This record gives sequence, structure tokens and C-alpha cells, in this order.
Amino acid sequence: MTEHPVPRWADRLAHAIVLMTLPSGLWRIGLALGFSMGALDLQGNPVHVEGWGIPYVLGLSVLAEALALLSFGLVRPWGEVVPRWIPWLGGRRVAPYAAVIPAALGSIALMLVWGYGFRNLFAGIELPFANDWWAALMIACYAPLLLWGPALAVLTWAYHRRRSAPDRAGSGGERRAAGRFGSGGERRAAGRSGGQAIVVDRERPRSLQV
Repeated sequence: MTEHPVPRWADRLAHAIVLMTLPSGLWRIGLALGFSMGALDLQGNPVHVEGWGIPYVLGLSVLAEALALLSFGLVRPWGEVVPRWIPWLGGRRVAPYAAVIPAALGSIALMLVWGYGFRNLFAGIELPFANDWWAALMIACYAPLLLWGPALAVLTWAYHRRRSAPDRAGSGGERRAAGRFGSGGERRAAGRSGGQAIVVDRERPRSLQV
């Protein structure tokens, strides 16, 4: 379990981030399988990925999905304590800023990368596709990536807020223990004293003969 409860909306947002990268990954896999996906080269011919381009496109899809899966570290216990199966570091507590700083920088990088990647679309430049349907398909697959950076930023903020919250469990537990001692402890002590009433002063304990 995490140190503090994870808000339900944060857990759902982590799942949503994984889904944001999935459509574009499937679109690139279509290219790797030999489909042009309606894309055209500079000469107006259908685009076909060949040679080393195939593992590159597949690797890019796998990498994007793996990075998206790291978002779960902001809502799961392994984002607060290193899993024990990891050599040398297993079982150690993750410092909050060790996760917050990379996640914050990653969110900024994602916003810059995909904002730049959609520059032609924002500028109204026509995309090189066989028809508007293929262009709309590509846009629909890649548009969720524009939300990846902002969503990661919000999730990072929630992680930082949760990890920096004060731990109230200790003070509450101490108060409950003190209450149990004050009620039952005094009565048991009075019974064992055999007619002696024990008056407990929290600051200066003393006994009084009656």
C-alpha cells in the first residue's frame, strides 16, 4: 500500500495516460506491417517502411507505451518503495523528488515535442495523405498525445502533494493508546493496590493512602 491513499481520479488518470499512447502506436504498427496508412512521400507515392525502418517504428511504439506505463509509479507502491527484486536498491524508500523532478521534466518535454509535432496542423498546412479520411485517421490517433504532457503534470502534482502530506497516523495512535491506558490502566492499578486508590496525574504520578 502507498503511504497515503491515492485519489480515485489520480488512479484513473494514470490508466488514461496509457490509453493516450495506444492509438498512435497501433497506427505506426500498421506502417511497420507494410501498410501506407494513406501517407504519401514528397513525390506523391504511398509511403512504405522497409529495412531498418521496421524495427525503428516498432521500437518507437514499444518505447512510447513503456514510458506511459511509468505513470503508474505515481499511483502505485513501487513509486514510493523500490521493489525488493531490484539489486542493491530493493526495499529502499524512494525520495519524493527522485520521482517528481523526472516526471515534471518529462511532462514539459512531452508538451514541447507534441506541440512542435502538430505545428503544421495548427498552421493549417495540408498533410500529405491520399485523401482527407486517411489524414483524419492519423490526426485522431495522434491527437491524444497532446494531452499526455498536461495529464502527466497533473499526476505529478498529485504525487508530490500526497508524498508531502504530514503523517497523522502516529499522533492519532498515540492519543488512542493514552485513552485506553487512562480508562483501563487506572482501574486495574487500583484493584491491585488492595484498597489503595491510585490517583494518576499525567505530569506527576503519585499515590494517595485513604
